[in-house]
Parts: sequence; C-alpha cells; structure tokens
Amino acid sequence: MPTPSQRRPQDLLRLLTRAERLAARRLQPVLDEHGCSLDAWRVLALLSDGAGHHMTAIAEAVFLPPPTLTRLVDHLVDQNLVHRRVDPHDRRRILVHLTPRGQEYWRRLDREVRADWPLLSDGDDELLSALLDRLAVTLDGTAAQV
Repeated sequence: MPTPSQRRPQDLLRLLTRAERLAARRLQPVLDEHGCSLDAWRVLALLSDGAGHHMTAIAEAVFLPPPTLTRLVDHLVDQNLVHRRVDPHDRRRILVHLTPRGQEYWRRLDREVRADWPLLSDGDDELLSALLDRLAVTLDGTAAQV
C-alpha cells in the first residue's frame, strides 16, 4: 500500500468520487419515496437553517450553475416548498426561504435520511469531516494561488 507521500492525486480523487457516489446511492431510495432529487435535498438542507439565502450563495453551496439552480428553485416554488423574498438589506437581491410546508417536508425527509444513514465508529464522523474540510480549504487555497 502506498504511503501518503506516494499516493497520487487520482487515487484520492477516485476514493472521494466513490464515497460521494455511494453516499448518493444510499440516499436515493429515501429521496425517491418523497419525490425529491439529490440537488433539491441539498438546497432544502441549506435553507433549513431558517436564515434565507441569496441565489449566488445557494449555487456555491450546492455546486450548481446558476441557470440550473434557478430552474430547481422555480420547481420548489411550484411545489410550495420554498418562496423568494426581497432582501430587506439589499432590495436588489432575493432571498430564498423554506415555506411552512417546506419546513415540515424537510423535517420528515431529514428524519428518514438520518434513520437510514450508517454511523461510523466513535469519533470517525468528526475526524472525516475535519479532514475533508481541511482538504477543501487546501485545494481552494491552491486554486486561488494559480
């Protein structure tokens, strides 16, 4: 087995891709029961904090190009799960919030996703989260220097 210094970038990328795809595959049956896509689930998860978010911030957080996000938010508005509101601090911007129906939908969906989600052993969730965050910060810093 290669030591960390010998590991090639494609090895780490393969592991990350595999983990992401397996996680999405694990979520999909629960999401399908509720007619929710993975992208919609990510948007609802972000909005569940109740703060309201600008479309640009949502697009960055859920890794969607703005036109795709706009179509998705339009769909969520049609389902009465989210609504748009003018930002009181900057009237040129729009904030997206969960509706009361969207909050209930999110709570139900989140409860079922959590019930089906496998737990890692003691402390591994926190360790993995910290390592992935450190990797993201490192890669983001590297990209900014290019």
